[in-house]
Amino acid sequence: MSRLAHIAGTVFGVGHLRPAPGTWGSLAALPMALVLHVAGGFPLLLMATAAVFILGVWATTEMTEGKDNHDPSEIVIDEVAGQFIAILPLSYPAWAHDIDITALWPGWIAAFVLFRLFDITKPGPVGWADRRNDPVGVMLDDVIAGAFAAVGVLLLAGLAHGVLGL
Repeated sequence: MSRLAHIAGTVFGVGHLRPAPGTWGSLAALPMALVLHVAGGFPLLLMATAAVFILGVWATTEMTEGKDNHDPSEIVIDEVAGQFIAILPLSYPAWAHDIDITALWPGWIAAFVLFRLFDITKPGPVGWADRRNDPVGVMLDDVIAGAFAAVGVLLLAGLAHGVLGL
């Protein structure tokens, strides 16, 4: 395994934090998403999400080659990709309407909690992707969990701003 793959897969060592390295990986993704959004808005965060997915497949392939465990807990780059996806419904309106993304803080909390919920419980397609037992599956289950969380963020925003009028 290359050192670069280890650095990428563990997100600079965050994956070695205990307990709950996946949660630490998701938490690490939040300031990264904020910096990306501030630096380049929604387009940069979207491109970074795709790049993290591709990098994650490569790093996971390198880190698991010849090993029985296809998804070791120290690999958390998948959580970064999924968490970025969960944040996209906040990034787009903030970018499109010139809103300070930190003003959308309730959405950040919802994105984090929902992503962790879907990543841990692995409902439906999330579990299917996880059972692939390959590097793409390692990344894909978090991508799907992130998409579920993104839909949840949109629904909660619609409820808060539409129905409740907040």
